[in-house]
Amino acid sequence: MFAPATTSFMSMRKALRRGERPPAHSSTEPAWSYSMRTRVIALLRAVVFMMCCHAAMASAVVAGETPPQFALLDANGNLVSLEHLRGRVVYVDFWASWCGPCRRSFPWMNDLQRRYGDRGLTILGVNVDKRRPDADRFLGQVPASFTIVFDAAGVTPSAWGVAGMPSSYLIDTQGKVVAVETGFVDERKAVMETRIQRLLDAH
Repeated sequence: MFAPATTSFMSMRKALRRGERPPAHSSTEPAWSYSMRTRVIALLRAVVFMMCCHAAMASAVVAGETPPQFALLDANGNLVSLEHLRGRVVYVDFWASWCGPCRRSFPWMNDLQRRYGDRGLTILGVNVDKRRPDADRFLGQVPASFTIVFDAAGVTPSAWGVAGMPSSYLIDTQGKVVAVETGFVDERKAVMETRIQRLLDAH
């Protein structure tokens, strides 16, 4: 007569919590039962992990959607709201001080803001550093002539499903996402600028 699997499994969990090795299977228990349970647990963990990944991918903001709204503080303590920018073409860029490509994207975004700002373009950089001094040090080395807001808690990138740094979202005057870019590639700059020009021309 085999001992109930739940009893054996519970004793194994208690042993693990106490830092002890799980008890070996009894002589009356089939030799394959312990390894089978281990495989089942590993499989369940893999399934949960895949479900979490799928949920994260499903929540990522994509072209054609209206992104989650946010209101964040800039360096001067002013509240900047995405909703209040409705009617302008907005380029939202998520960045961090440890992001290498961000050092190349900032001069390009500075240039875009200088050339197209008067026509209705607003570039909004969302910093996700947990420590503000890290962001300030970066900005001291790579200045930004566009608006920078700070989200140390990471609420906004989580809500948007941001996959990497930098991640950029081009939003039209109606508040819809037109294009999404993950990373920064020099060869893609002309494509994005053309999209910005078309949105401004249609404005």
